[in-house]
Amino acid sequence: MATHTMVLRQSRFVASAAHVESIDEALAFIAATSAPDATHNCWAYRIGDQYRSSDDGEPSGTAGRPILAAIDGQGLDAVVAVVARWFGGIKLGAGGLVRAYGGAAAQCLQSAARRPLVILFELHVHARFDDIGAVHAAMQAHGARVLQEAFDSNGLRMRLAVPQDLVEAFTDQLRDATRNRVQALAQPKTSAG
Repeated sequence: MATHTMVLRQSRFVASAAHVESIDEALAFIAATSAPDATHNCWAYRIGDQYRSSDDGEPSGTAGRPILAAIDGQGLDAVVAVVARWFGGIKLGAGGLVRAYGGAAAQCLQSAARRPLVILFELHVHARFDDIGAVHAAMQAHGARVLQEAFDSNGLRMRLAVPQDLVEAFTDQLRDATRNRVQALAQPKTSAG
């Protein structure tokens, strides 16, 4: 989590941001981070193509959208940001609010630790019992994670998540180690790494 505090014309703005994997995580962060004594708790999140923002009583479009623009402007994904404002008695006007909320969020996000976004491919693998060792060796060598696995009378069925840049090497190793007995079908899935 990252935070940034700024004071503008006697109003205090405290921005908090964090990495999230789901909308439920984003909403939980918003609930946990919102200051009960603040005049407004405005927020935005982006998780892939899903996004939302809230002005929390500020004039429409002056808080939530600028926070979302700060997230998008830095090319971030899987991020939530909350900016709490304690009104200091001097009105900022619509332009001032946009600059204050967007600026606080942008400064907070700039100070946050970055994690590269990793594109994962979901692989569906079916291996005979005598090929299971080769599958596990390929998984370990290429950073694959098990999403689901089940045994049947013919062997092991698995759903794996493999980083996009390692899919070809993973499938090549499976092919070579099993004499092409193990096939892997891929479907893209985006996740933070």
